[in-house]
Formats: sequence, structure tokens, C-alpha cells
Amino acid sequence: MGSTSLTAANVMDKAASLMNDTTKTVYTYTAQMPYLNMALSELEEHFQLNNIPVTNQTSVPITIPVGTRNIFAFDGVGAGPVPNYPQDLIEIQGIYERLAGTINPFIPMVKREFLPHSIDDLPTESLQYWIWENQVIKTVGATTDREIKLDYIATIFPEVTNQAAVLGVINAKTFLFYRTAALCTQFIGANESRATELNNFAVLALDRVTGIGIKAKQSITTRRKPFMAAYKRRSFT
Repeated sequence: MGSTSLTAANVMDKAASLMNDTTKTVYTYTAQMPYLNMALSELEEHFQLNNIPVTNQTSVPITIPVGTRNIFAFDGVGAGPVPNYPQDLIEIQGIYERLAGTINPFIPMVKREFLPHSIDDLPTESLQYWIWENQVIKTVGATTDREIKLDYIATIFPEVTNQAAVLGVINAKTFLFYRTAALCTQFIGANESRATELNNFAVLALDRVTGIGIKAKQSITTRRKPFMAAYKRRSFT
């Protein structure tokens, strides 16, 4: 049965055992925690790079008022100028729009490298196009209130601050065991040969979890779009 109840303590207990310190006399939770966070960051980046399904996310509808051209990130403390895209967004896979306040179907917007200059200062009824520039989603603006929805690659791990933290990942626990132990062994225990052995096990574990994620994606049927289709847009790879 799948479970997302893996905790930081579960990982660090196993990592301590791999370092012959089951009682955590040397490799305490406090000592291990920075290295667990490093292992989680590595795993997250690997999942994002390979677009493993666990990183896929769809936003709630975001209202874009009349004439609004820019959609901003959160500034790290709170929301920046509104509207804002999701705080956990890493990379955009697609943006869709509809008239705000309706149940109309969402229509794909077209990603461009640059906004078309033929409609500079001439906003249309819909947003139509978008670009990703300086970590801001930019559009031509519209003469009606619009709602957009984003498909995107998201962050999946918050910073772990205590051993009770729930990591929320179904798979990859063996990678976290080995990689956390390897980092601790190398940078706390200064045992490079043991760290190398543990890293070898971590690589094998990462290969397994990557293979599982990619295999799951292979069952998704994708209909190819005509090369000259008006709605063609660059896909994330």
C-alpha cells in the first residue's frame, strides 16, 4: 500500500544504522538534519529534471484583471504585486485561460519567446500569448477580466526542521537512507571510503525510483499535434 507518512526520523534512524550508530550517539537527529535536507534537495531536483509525476501540479484559477500584463512571484516574505503565480512553481508546462466568472472551458494560451509586437499597446479580448521573462509571466493584457490555470512543475519538499516532519513522498526512501548516511559519513565522520560505498547504493536506489516514475509515464497516451497547428507551443523537455 502506498503511503506518504515517511518521517524525517524514519530516514535518520536508518541512516544512523548504516553508520553503525543505531543509538545515534554521534549521528544525532540534530547532526543529521542539514544533510537530510541536502539529500531531499538533490532528490527534488532530480525528480524535476526528469519530470517525475510526483512534481506535477495544477494551480487553482487565478484572476487576471482587465489590462493586467504581469503575473508575479511571491517575494519570499509575502505576496508581491498581485496577481501571483503559485509559490511552489519551478517551471511552467502550460497556461490556459477563460473569461473570469464563467464556467467556460479553459483554452490553451500560446507560449512565445517574445510577445508579438503587432499588438503592442492593443490589448485584445483575451490574453492569447504568454512569455516567461525574469521570473515574471508576461501577457499582452486583455479588455476583459480573465482567469488562468497553470500546469507546472512544483517543489515537493519543505525544509525539515525536526525529526517529526512528514516528508510526504511515497517512493525514494532507500535513496534518502543511503544519501543522508553518505553525506554524514563524509562531512561529519570524514570517512571517504565508507561514504563512497554508501553513495554507490544511493545511485542504485535513485536509478530504481527514476525508472518507476518514467515507466508510469509511458502508459499515458499522447496525441501528436499537427506541426502547423495554430495552438502549437513549445513543450517542456
